Amino acid sequence: MSQPLIIPRRLKSTAVAPESGDQSPHKTLRAKTTIGFVNLGCSKNQVDSEIMLGTLVTEGFQLTSDPQQADVVIVNTCGFIEEAKEESINTILEHGHLKKTGTCRVLIAAGCLAQRYQGDLLKELPELDAVVGTGEFGKIGEICRDLLAPKKRHRRLWISQPPYLYDELAPRLRLGKQHSAYVKIAEGCNRNCTFCAIPLMRGKQRSRPVESIVAEARRLAEEGVREISLISQDTINYGVDLGLRQGLVRLLRELVKVDGLRWIRPFYLYPQQVTDELLDLYAGEAKITKYIDMPLQHINDRMLNRMHRLGNRAAIEALVDRIRTRIPNVTFRTAFIVGFPGETDAAFTELRDYVEQAEFDRVAVFLYSDEEETPAADLGEKVEREVMEERRNAVLSVQESIMSAKGRAKIGSILDVLIDGWSAETNGVLEGRHEGLAPEIDGVVSIDEDSTSNAQVRRPGSNKSAPKPGDFCTVEITDAAAYDLVGRIVGQSLS
Repeated sequence: MSQPLIIPRRLKSTAVAPESGDQSPHKTLRAKTTIGFVNLGCSKNQVDSEIMLGTLVTEGFQLTSDPQQADVVIVNTCGFIEEAKEESINTILEHGHLKKTGTCRVLIAAGCLAQRYQGDLLKELPELDAVVGTGEFGKIGEICRDLLAPKKRHRRLWISQPPYLYDELAPRLRLGKQHSAYVKIAEGCNRNCTFCAIPLMRGKQRSRPVESIVAEARRLAEEGVREISLISQDTINYGVDLGLRQGLVRLLRELVKVDGLRWIRPFYLYPQQVTDELLDLYAGEAKITKYIDMPLQHINDRMLNRMHRLGNRAAIEALVDRIRTRIPNVTFRTAFIVGFPGETDAAFTELRDYVEQAEFDRVAVFLYSDEEETPAADLGEKVEREVMEERRNAVLSVQESIMSAKGRAKIGSILDVLIDGWSAETNGVLEGRHEGLAPEIDGVVSIDEDSTSNAQVRRPGSNKSAPKPGDFCTVEITDAAAYDLVGRIVGQSLS
């Protein structure tokens, strides 16, 4: 049976009661109301945050990187798994203190956790002034003005369906690197995986029109973006709700025509509906990275069935072989869940052995967590947390050995590398990525400024030039670790 959101008692002790009505010392809305923003969760959340930030700036609000100086603090929450929910709650509580120690007058929880738990959040977290769901991001400016209006202070929900889906005209203030951007091509999911709460928070799939996505990509390219990452909850299923046949193929064929883009990287391909036409497009189009991101979740037939994942082990193995055959030198990233209800020692051993056999390039491992209102939450045969952690560590240990060997095999090779910028951790070291390294989730190629050949690499301020973020260089790989590579530039920037 599903249960409401429970706020741990140790966290509730930090709650601050909100001011209301005439008791507020702030009687008027400042000419430039200051917004502090906290983004949590995945890349899809990041795009939502960028749209909200762009909307706020367009409507005259001023942003600050210091929440202590903010009139309004917005926390864009994640509610995907238990750890993400805890992080979101703790972040709300932490920023609730700013009503005493800072200038904060309004605290807003937005996003997935807000959509899912709505009134529970307002009830359990009295420092919150508003809960804004995934269908209201486009109204964030209006919401802030309403909450700040004199003598109208009242706590409330802004929740609606379906989830907000931006278009190419939406204002957007991008976070992160200026040469790399995420493009959300759809919202929501039509799958019925028993462990997943995404349909509860994001609804059924709603795809953006091809023309809208291409227009956004063209604008991003004009702004200097060289790499776009296509994201959604179910990218392989893009366009089905629009009546498109092989919608992802159609979209990619249009995107490769956009001048200025060098890499187009789709994320999250469900392991069904993968046509030869799609794989041949990957193999034949230089702009589409030879990089497959496909969460498989498990390999044991009984576990796949209990998860309501389509297909079985034989189908997965055949698909992986087919992908590798049709896309030479493809980088394959996947993800698995350990500790799903009913995962026996034998089922886990089958998974671990498969990871060792398949030799994927990147593997993420998640611990199963009961999510309210999902079918898996009501399944028996639960696995203890300690056992789940042991299993995750065992899979990651196997995968680390595989990645170390794959890294060493690249020593001496020459790769095209997209320069991301100077390392924040090591002085005098540039960082970049080859097409098999996705932004933020994979490793980097580190380039020592003193070990380059046929290229001059120096920090700004010296009398020698350095490749700029967004430049492409040819790099010889000279060393490798489990996750990262080391190299030297051997060629000038590529167009």
